[in-house]
Amino acid sequence: MTELRKRGGGGDPDSVSDKEADGEDRLDLPGEAGGDCDGEYKADTPCVPPSTADNTPQFLKEAVEGLNPRWKNCCIRGVLSMAMISGFFMMIYLGPIMLIVVVMTIQIKCFQEIIDIGYRVYHSYELPWFRTLSWYFLVCVNYFFYGETLAEYFGALVQREEPLQFLVRYHRFISFAVYLAGFCMFVLSLVKKHYRLQFYMFAWTHVTLLIVVTQSHLVIQNLFEGMIWFLVPVSIVICNDIMAYLFGFFFGRTPLIKLSPKKTWEGFIGGFFGTLVFGFILAYLLAQFQYFVCPVEYNSETNRFTAECEPSDIFVMHEYTLPFTLQNILRWKTVNIYPYQIHSVALSTFGSLIGPFGGFFASGFKRAFKIKDFADTIPGHGGIMDRFDCQYLMATFTHVYIASFIRGPNPSKVLQQLLVLQPEQQLSIFNAMRDRLRDSGILPPAATEAM
Repeated sequence: MTELRKRGGGGDPDSVSDKEADGEDRLDLPGEAGGDCDGEYKADTPCVPPSTADNTPQFLKEAVEGLNPRWKNCCIRGVLSMAMISGFFMMIYLGPIMLIVVVMTIQIKCFQEIIDIGYRVYHSYELPWFRTLSWYFLVCVNYFFYGETLAEYFGALVQREEPLQFLVRYHRFISFAVYLAGFCMFVLSLVKKHYRLQFYMFAWTHVTLLIVVTQSHLVIQNLFEGMIWFLVPVSIVICNDIMAYLFGFFFGRTPLIKLSPKKTWEGFIGGFFGTLVFGFILAYLLAQFQYFVCPVEYNSETNRFTAECEPSDIFVMHEYTLPFTLQNILRWKTVNIYPYQIHSVALSTFGSLIGPFGGFFASGFKRAFKIKDFADTIPGHGGIMDRFDCQYLMATFTHVYIASFIRGPNPSKVLQQLLVLQPEQQLSIFNAMRDRLRDSGILPPAATEAM
């Protein structure tokens, strides 16, 4: 370190001392010069200028006028929460395609909010191509993930369209080539004295892609497993958020975590039990309908998504013998429930005990940049990312849970993969299966001869 400081201007012109490097990449931020930010970590913590916009509808402002700030905020949050829930029901009614569009829209908005924070922090440097490359990488990653989805779930459509066959066959190579073009553009955009900052923002963009795009893709994967695997986890997080807020609002006394001072133990515990009951009841209601429990598949004859199947065993009512202790309390020996309701307990437990840590993570991020919300899109709630910080963590858990404990071999996917093969390959597999079934005694020898 001392040697570097002694070099001064001599030696390699591209070499800079620690002091010079710090000066080159130092942020000219409001907080550092004694702006609007508080004094904590003022020297090394960037600050985003606070937004003063108020997007609350005028009729709501007039309706809550005269209330104290605490109740005013509660009423605004309540009204807009009901509006968002109503919109969510409408999206469910419109079907899987609309839900995929909604997930895509939310993903783009969340990405924009996080990227905008970085841009507002570092905008004084006018980094070359930062926003352009950020959105370019978003398109690249979405092309990769949605191409994978097309190949996996739209096999029948791919077989009919020659251009799609080419795109699916070379999808990963095309995705890599498109990403590589963006990588080269980033390298070409590097400017002396901004190197460190540009690499900061390169990492910023890629971490945002990891958090937002990858996990939103898992949401869509869950949807294709059956709408119930999309609706129940999403509803569990919404319920836990509402229950924790209500219990905390009326009974909250004990702070839960410093990252989020308004969170209380009373809200956390009340939200847990309320979410368990809600998830169990919702699972019972949805498990009765084919539309919700059957995997979402593309029908090439009608060119539509369908959800028709023979419900799997976890969506068929079973009789369970209660533990002896519960028998004495409830006076029941057995109970009839759907196995999925038992799985809903695991989902509810995660959503209410671990899911909030996604919110705490987001709170830590906001504290690092001294901002209250990611944006001011929804009055009383903040930005879209403020509402979906826990949803992404829940979606990842649901995807892992399905892969670990639920998903088995899917005959329709196997058939789609077979149809992609060449005729001689299909015939070879047919002969191998015929011999295997004959050896197993499933096909009698006479039937095999006739074939």
